[in-house]
Amino acid sequence: MIVIPAIDLKDGKCVRLLQGKKEEVTVYSDDPAAMAQHWASSGAELLHVVDLDGAFTGEQKNFEKIKAIREAIDIPVEVGGGIRDIERIAKLAGLGVDRVIIGTSAAKNPDMVKKACEKFPGRVLAGIDAKDGKVAVKGWEEVTEFNAIEFAVMMQDAGTAGIIYTDISRDGMLSGPNVDAMAKMVGAVNIPVIASGGVSKIDDIISLAQIKNLWGVITGKALYAGTLNLKEAIEAAKEK
Repeated sequence: MIVIPAIDLKDGKCVRLLQGKKEEVTVYSDDPAAMAQHWASSGAELLHVVDLDGAFTGEQKNFEKIKAIREAIDIPVEVGGGIRDIERIAKLAGLGVDRVIIGTSAAKNPDMVKKACEKFPGRVLAGIDAKDGKVAVKGWEEVTEFNAIEFAVMMQDAGTAGIIYTDISRDGMLSGPNVDAMAKMVGAVNIPVIASGGVSKIDDIISLAQIKNLWGVITGKALYAGTLNLKEAIEAAKEK
């Protein structure tokens, strides 16, 4: 299992939201590229970037910041938020973004996901954000009737290279991850699953590392709040 630091972009700044609420925002840095360099120098093997403006509006507004992040570091970068069509994927791929995450569009237009996977094999992941087991979209503002696990199987069948599974109730709360839900998701599909939401301390990393075949875990607020040290988290994950 690898530990993946997150950079959430809003109005060009590095921020974190509380349970995805756009009014509950904390700004951590106005230089996301420098933050990316910090995480890379701390041993990160992959960087997770979310365009929050894109997630809420469907239009990516932090493209130049994503470009700056990509140019600042040598490790792979995955980007999500506001990716609604293949043209946007192509534009990000042109920047050198290694993987893209499709969330809202995956639920709204599964056929687009299939076409994207065919055009960019191995580079498209499905972002599944769940609230009470149901898939949430549009920056978590709208909850669909899709069951999260059933939807994950659909995304696997569509050809996605992996699943990023977020428990909305835990995200940004530093309350610990939903280990049981993550374990069920990992057991339901054959493609890599990355856990997200609720990680607050090293014990959470150790708990998630017990899940057989869990590919990775994303952590954001805990790193910025100082309750988790990235180097220590990476070491703990490798030990398990």
